[in-house]
Amino acid sequence: MGAITESEWRYNKLIKDFPSEPEPAFEDVDQQTRWWGRKWGCTNDVGRLRMVLMHRPGDEVNIVDTSKRLDNNAFGDVQQGWYWRGDEAPDLSAMQAQHDGYVAALRAEGVEVVFIDEAAPGRMKTCYTRDVVAAVDGGAIIMRLGPRIRRGEELPATRTLAALGCPILRTVSGTGIAEGGSFCWLNDKTAAIGVSSRVNAEGARQIEEVLRAQGVELIKVPLTGYRLHIDGLFVMIAPDLAIANFTLLPFWFIERLGELGIHLIELHHEDDGAIVNSLAVAPGRMLMPEGVSDHTMARLRSHGVEVVTVPYDKVIMGGGGLHCSTAPLIRDAL
Repeated sequence: MGAITESEWRYNKLIKDFPSEPEPAFEDVDQQTRWWGRKWGCTNDVGRLRMVLMHRPGDEVNIVDTSKRLDNNAFGDVQQGWYWRGDEAPDLSAMQAQHDGYVAALRAEGVEVVFIDEAAPGRMKTCYTRDVVAAVDGGAIIMRLGPRIRRGEELPATRTLAALGCPILRTVSGTGIAEGGSFCWLNDKTAAIGVSSRVNAEGARQIEEVLRAQGVELIKVPLTGYRLHIDGLFVMIAPDLAIANFTLLPFWFIERLGELGIHLIELHHEDDGAIVNSLAVAPGRMLMPEGVSDHTMARLRSHGVEVVTVPYDKVIMGGGGLHCSTAPLIRDAL
């Protein structure tokens, strides 16, 4: 081969003068703030909550038709893909009032609340934003929701994150299904996911790929029976503290939590499972639905946990609680 031309020489010099720079990593604070506007994502479930994605219940809830009863405590349409638990139709105005109260409580804690502007047609569970987005270091994973009643919520959430400038690190694809209510952080190097009818092995594998690149271990926890999400059984309160329903968590997972230095506060048997479905807004500070039993409240306070309660029963009737209704996008590192 002959000598390179002057043009080629100049081009080679240009490449050498302006090399690619793999370091620092994408998740580095300076890289995030310089190119993405702010440090996005979460590496824990209890650091000071800075931004959360929500959706105010709207006209999509009106798809419920009480003439279509499935059984004694639910209405639904299998072909259209909606259902509503309970003996009565949803009270949209009451749901909105309680959701507004929850938003006000979050803002009082200094949380920036951003909203999905418009639900996809008929996607009546869009207010449970936790399931469609899971925040990880540097951005978010868009889930692929399992049942027909939820499929389609992904696009409005994706558009909202794109408009905010939040990096989307993965969209669960192929035959993978996963929902954010079954994903949780245990510490900055360990996360867990509940495998169930709403999270299959392929969905968990795709999430694990993202986390592995960040040096994070993903613990897969098979849930029992028709339990859907791990946040109905277990929620972190502080770096070394969580609330849990002992009767529904696998014993080996309880042991693993102990090995990680996480102490568990047992939900009292008088409490509804929705009490677990609460949200830490800072280490040891929880927003919880009204109705926490005196027994569980005493256990929380004995560990120094500060609790703010909000009415939320009308929204819980739709199948999700406070935790379900929030998708954290930014938390402080611990």
